[in-house]
Amino acid sequence: MAHTIRPLTLELWPALEDLFGAKGASNGCWCMFWRIGSAYHQRPREENRTEFRGIVQRGPPPGLLAFDGDLAVGWCQVTPRSHLPWMERGRALRAVDDAPVWTISCFYIRSRHRRKGVTAALIEAAVQLAREAGAPALEAIPVDHGVAGATRNDFTGVASTFRRLGFEEVARRHPARPILRLSLPGPG
Repeated sequence: MAHTIRPLTLELWPALEDLFGAKGASNGCWCMFWRIGSAYHQRPREENRTEFRGIVQRGPPPGLLAFDGDLAVGWCQVTPRSHLPWMERGRALRAVDDAPVWTISCFYIRSRHRRKGVTAALIEAAVQLAREAGAPALEAIPVDHGVAGATRNDFTGVASTFRRLGFEEVARRHPARPILRLSLPGPG
């Protein structure tokens, strides 16, 4: 199934709200977890929504929306890793090196559109976005279901999907959470 992928701008905010629903995807996170950590649980969901809307308004777009016709069916947060300070809090997800990489940090796919290629389409578009922005590489911290005891919480994606699209493991500090990277060589 072909999807149209567009960067999230204020013009598309209503489509994101429709996708996330009244409660906001992932228990009201509104893609604030990697920005402020578990503090997103401690405040009203509306505050998370308002803060994320402000991020969208200020730009650049913090991620991509996948559409099936006019309906938003998927979301992927993709941004410079430096915009997601909470990733540095735990040893397992700390930066591998000083490269100014971009990171795909989370996904949200409308339930009836899961397992239909939406995640892969978003990853491919994220690669293009990061490449066009001049990022030297794009990283992800997906769940590796090939490891015993791996969680089924797939909001960061699944390692096998990233590997199929050319991402390679650059670190593994937690058994089920590899850090995968795709180098994005510049023109030349």
